[in-house]
Amino acid sequence: MKKKISRRDFLLSTAMGLSAAVIPGIAFPVRARAGEPAFPELVFATGDPAPATVAAINAIGGMKRFVKKGQKVCIKPNFSFANPPEAATTTHPEVVKAIAEEARKAGAREITIVDNVLHREEACLEKTGIKVCETVPGTLVKPLTSSRFFRHVDIPDGKQLKEARVLEPVLDADVFIAAPVAKSHSAAGVSLSMKGMMGVVKNRMVFHAIYDLHTAIVDLAFRVKPDLVIIDATRLLSDHGPGGPGKVLHPRTVIASTDMVAADAATVSLGEWYGRRVKPRQVKHIAEAAKRGLGRIDWENLAIARVKS
Repeated sequence: MKKKISRRDFLLSTAMGLSAAVIPGIAFPVRARAGEPAFPELVFATGDPAPATVAAINAIGGMKRFVKKGQKVCIKPNFSFANPPEAATTTHPEVVKAIAEEARKAGAREITIVDNVLHREEACLEKTGIKVCETVPGTLVKPLTSSRFFRHVDIPDGKQLKEARVLEPVLDADVFIAAPVAKSHSAAGVSLSMKGMMGVVKNRMVFHAIYDLHTAIVDLAFRVKPDLVIIDATRLLSDHGPGGPGKVLHPRTVIASTDMVAADAATVSLGEWYGRRVKPRQVKHIAEAAKRGLGRIDWENLAIARVKS
């Protein structure tokens, strides 16, 4: 695995530390110069889905940075549509499986993979290939739609969305990981980590019918905030999202960050959307999230690591 540090001065304390940082399974050292981050704030990993995912996780500090022994982990990918991975409407199953495997290796006691699916549950499990994740010990894949799986939460930071019913596995997890696919969305412009959180609420139609969609997306992100974001841009649905079929690009990239806004902004910059280049500030909910202090939209100014698997 080869590694390139961004032009921003992301300097680790020793050459030995830099060498350790690029070895699979070895986290970045915590020693860094004063005022500099101990870990990359944003990672671009290129390659096939599973190895790129592992490379991204290793580069951002390793799964043990996030998951401790005995903890419950919840992973939220996209598997709402009963489409195969090549359609790019759902997270590649090998990306999700790699995340689950790394969480298991880090000591997770149980791993739950959830989505409030839009198509028939069994069809989503079969067509997307997500069921393969259950080969990882201690892992369950749950397409959840019944009201009994959701719990009411208040959203004190919400401007419009003040409450929601959220999937219990998300609320009960010790560690929550967002694993969306990179795709366009007819109403939101793009569907990435922030827009993807609509898949953990019971009634997502109120986002469209009652509230300003973009403001409600940001409101929810203040209450449902992942510990780690891993965006599957191994394929990118550049138009006719979220359900497709549409034009599929192949960036062969996995993006990792602890910052939802930065991860989404970086992904927007990765390819064309609707036949043209789009700046992150042109996506209303990304711009609003940055303005409200949820994260950084100026992703180029972060400590960036680029790795190849």
